[in-house]
Amino acid sequence: MSESKIEEKEKAVPATPPHRQRSLWEEVWRRLKKNRLALAGMTFLLGLLLIAVGTIVIDMATNQGIYNDYVIKQNLRLRLQGPSAGYPFGLDEFGRNILLRMLWAVRYSLFMGTAAIIMSTIVGGILGALAGYYGKIADNGIMRFMDILLAIPSMLLATAIVAALGTSLVNVLIAIAIAYIPTFARTVRASVLTIKDQEYIEAARALGAGDLRIIFKYIIPNAMAPLIVQATLGVAGAILSIAGLSFLGLGIQPPTPEWGSMLSGARSYIRDGWHITVIPGLGIMLTILALNVLGDGLRDALDPRLKT
Repeated sequence: MSESKIEEKEKAVPATPPHRQRSLWEEVWRRLKKNRLALAGMTFLLGLLLIAVGTIVIDMATNQGIYNDYVIKQNLRLRLQGPSAGYPFGLDEFGRNILLRMLWAVRYSLFMGTAAIIMSTIVGGILGALAGYYGKIADNGIMRFMDILLAIPSMLLATAIVAALGTSLVNVLIAIAIAYIPTFARTVRASVLTIKDQEYIEAARALGAGDLRIIFKYIIPNAMAPLIVQATLGVAGAILSIAGLSFLGLGIQPPTPEWGSMLSGARSYIRDGWHITVIPGLGIMLTILALNVLGDGLRDALDPRLKT
């Protein structure tokens, strides 16, 4: 066969398209999809998010009419009524619909827990990055202060801060955020210590990049994997802390529905109606469980050593 015919046949065969390299987040999603438990937790949390947004939209559309007429309105004649067809979750000690109160309480537990952890992540991440990057005096000063905060149990620290500042939504957020800052600072510092000596950091420094540019453009983005996992698990702890503060009377105040305050108000009537304590407790437990299994799934998906 002549060379011209061979060349014609080679041209006729279509070239195999190059295999597209998966991005980091595509690879993470591919691994996460294999973890059914993590997907179940994520689905549950997305459902809670939709409920929270839905209650906010309903309040805006009805000018809080449903909230005032059904969520916080009392009916003492039907107090402690058990679950039924009309009231699937029953009525509480003041005759209020527990199902509606559980739905309206989602926004406070979920949004406040997430907001507090975002604040902790930002502040703790910056402090941890500065400590790990500069080392020496900055590292010792920042991390010794973090060690002092870590020596105090997070719940006790949050309780002391709320007791000092007063009971309000903003103060609860500040208290929870401060209590969780040391955890994120230590996580980011550990990652920065392994990243700052990499070759691409040396190359950026050789090209004239300043310290702040290196920290925020090169180091922190590459330290996001453990930070995301820690934040997911931190939201679970923050929700539990918010519920604990409300249970102690230092968090969200009645009649605003919140799972911890619902448990606090129901504890005196536990012998008269099992549902008023079991249902809010299950809400807290399932949410914490969903966040924990999702955090575990993200940890496995973000681990570069797992090439599955």
